[in-house]
Amino acid sequence: MPSRFFPLRFSRIGLGLLVAGWLGLHPAMRAEDWPGWRGPRGDGTSAEKKVPLTWDATKGEGVAWVADLPGEGHSSPIILGKQVFVTATLPETEERLLLCLERDSGREIWRRTVFTSPLERKHRENSYASSTPATDGQRVFVSFLDGDKATLAAYDLNGKQQWLVQPGVFHSQHGFSSSPVVFENEVIVNGDHDGEAWIAALSREDGHTVWKIDRENKTRSYCTPIIRDLAGRTQMILSGSKCIASYDPRTGKRHWIIDGPTEQFVASMVYNPKHDMLFMTGGFPAHHILGIKPDGQGNVTQTHIVWRTTKGVSYVPSPISEGDYFLVVSDGGVASCFHAETGELYWQERVGPHAHSSLVSANGLVYFTTDDGATTVVRPGPTFEVVAHNTLGEPTSSSPAISDGHVFLRGAKHLYCFGEKR
Repeated sequence: MPSRFFPLRFSRIGLGLLVAGWLGLHPAMRAEDWPGWRGPRGDGTSAEKKVPLTWDATKGEGVAWVADLPGEGHSSPIILGKQVFVTATLPETEERLLLCLERDSGREIWRRTVFTSPLERKHRENSYASSTPATDGQRVFVSFLDGDKATLAAYDLNGKQQWLVQPGVFHSQHGFSSSPVVFENEVIVNGDHDGEAWIAALSREDGHTVWKIDRENKTRSYCTPIIRDLAGRTQMILSGSKCIASYDPRTGKRHWIIDGPTEQFVASMVYNPKHDMLFMTGGFPAHHILGIKPDGQGNVTQTHIVWRTTKGVSYVPSPISEGDYFLVVSDGGVASCFHAETGELYWQERVGPHAHSSLVSANGLVYFTTDDGATTVVRPGPTFEVVAHNTLGEPTSSSPAISDGHVFLRGAKHLYCFGEKR
């Protein structure tokens, strides 16, 4: 039987055990590991209090280490104990790679070629390694596109491949970027694409398909779902393929659906526990932000949208909700802060020329990273308050990771670790 789902708690004490219980993770996973896309809760939030605020990589200030990365990729690093995992693609050899680095030094421990195949068609702003890995504390799961097939593989912590499967076809002129999500005994991946779209749950142990459902609108989207215990049931929520929907992650059965409000989506959704509200931002061709109550059943398009705006919308960067606030950065680099409960817009300020990175938060502060490598740290509130402004010195399209007193950020050619040296 799969391990029981635990509601999230945000206190520092016992967080590791709660997260381990929530995701069904190995108990060795520590409280402040960053085990997958957008961290331990899948929403960009860190429970840590001692997190670096200032750095300048061009001057070596606040830098613990810098590691050269092979090839290219937009995936974010994940951290498990003393190991950092990140993916890349070598265009010249068409290899898709998984790398393991030493957490305290950035030294490469091992690299593995997941497979070699011709490079897929993609959008100019995408990469061939855009999906962030995930770990259950015993294995590392990676996802790439192999021709027209979504491909997932599992490796043990020493780099031995455990399994490789292809749960479904995936057709998109913009490429692939769906990150795997670990839940209990499953690894879940979203296969929204321009064809027979699907979502599948695979066994962590051997990769066999536990369940697989059709997505009837058959339209490309790239959202990684979040999983929460809401309204008395476990919900896996995502936007994509002309809808917003909630499913039971154990069976794939749908709880509720909202039609639209647009066709294609990229950003992951977030949840605010204080106001019991889900938030969606996207997409293409229409642009919307929605605040949604999570207690519906069936089609709730007309009943459960609490507020809506078309101001400050992001398509690619995922947002964050911190306290009474919902924050987002548009693809054009304009940051916005809304009241989470009402949708009241407090402020809009430019933080960079363009943005692909998703927001992260720690100790009540929100980190906005833009494509030029700048990270602006802001205190959420009715007024725009900049706490710090930091420089990477190279472009980035990846999202930061926070673990055990350090911030990890992937640039175009390097992986940076900011904080005290060890």
